[in-house]
Amino acid sequence: MNKIVLFLAVILMAYPSYAQKIEVCGTCAIPSLKKGIAAAKAYDTIIVKKGTYKEHGIIVDKPLTIIGENYPIIDGERKGEIITVISDNVTVDGLFIINVGTSYTEDYAAIRIKRSKHFTIKNLVLEKLFFGIYLEKSSYGKVYHNKIVGDAVEEYNSGNGIQLWYSNHIVIEHNYVQHVRDGIYLEFSDNCLIKNNVSALNIRYGLHFMFSNNDEYSDNTFENNGAGVAVMFSKKIKMLNNVFRENWGTASYGLLLKEINDAEIRGNTFEENTIGINIEGSNRILYKNNNFTNNGWAIKVRGACYTNRFLANNFLYNSFDISYNSKVNDNVFDRNYWSNYTGYDLNKDGIGDVPYRPVKLFSYIVNRTPETIILLRSLFIDIIDFSEKVSPVFTPDNLMDNNPLMKKNLW
Repeated sequence: MNKIVLFLAVILMAYPSYAQKIEVCGTCAIPSLKKGIAAAKAYDTIIVKKGTYKEHGIIVDKPLTIIGENYPIIDGERKGEIITVISDNVTVDGLFIINVGTSYTEDYAAIRIKRSKHFTIKNLVLEKLFFGIYLEKSSYGKVYHNKIVGDAVEEYNSGNGIQLWYSNHIVIEHNYVQHVRDGIYLEFSDNCLIKNNVSALNIRYGLHFMFSNNDEYSDNTFENNGAGVAVMFSKKIKMLNNVFRENWGTASYGLLLKEINDAEIRGNTFEENTIGINIEGSNRILYKNNNFTNNGWAIKVRGACYTNRFLANNFLYNSFDISYNSKVNDNVFDRNYWSNYTGYDLNKDGIGDVPYRPVKLFSYIVNRTPETIILLRSLFIDIIDFSEKVSPVFTPDNLMDNNPLMKKNLW
């Protein structure tokens, strides 16, 4: 027993040498974050006191916890990258990082995580940046409660707010991103969760990802971005309960899907976009319980889209509900509510007795001759749409909802 007590006493005495706290401030023995990292041992905690620290090229090369007290400013003076993490088990919390360098050959970031695991980046404020948070070949990390505000004007000389490249098992949650090129960008990044973020007022996309599989995007807001959200060349994606709002412009949409397979898009709101969802070459996708409200086109199918299911959605007051540029269709539309439906329900079961054809001939015409959109509200257009509904010639004759609902889905 005495030996056990002695052993525990030795461990307790030794522990502080492995987990010290180091203070950094202008009047401290250690006046800079770089010197604090150099003085620290693995698993120490560095407390950065309130103040302004003009530093860049800071390398975190050991497991550390770096905590800012009252948001100290790390000013990179536009000289390059500011903080680069190259160790596992690093936490960076509560810093105000500004003035990232701009380059046409290097992707300078406010903070870069490089080949690291089990990291946490939280409670940062990033301004006057090129790239904000850049994850490179890293995994099992968390990025949350950060505010990223850029000053991007043109695509060619701006970077992304949060970027993942070859990074897996990342949680990105409760971040606010605006005025950058792409709010959140993923490439070759699998098994990630993007949740409860707001990405707005960005030059190009609120969210942009390519070649990234088995990811989930839920409860995010993508609003008033240049071109909306782009999802490309990926599979097994879940997009749940997001809001896509006010993405307007000649090349804008709430959501672009290109070469997406075996995905689930459920519970989302598409409101006041030029195009709610623009779909191309995407197959075996479930679209369910979504609201499409006051869009130019709710859904625009450009071709090569097969075996998709559109179930129990609400299509409310869109100029066009569905645009379809092919005679071939094996997609299923069932139990959707269509505000333009004018059928009847004699047996009062809540389902229209007449199937609804959501593709109008006029949408087919506008696809080929955009100038004809000025005729949208004319009597002539009502007549040709009615004739196509009676005897389809240009639109798929089997593209219909056989069970259109008389009242909105409430789920």
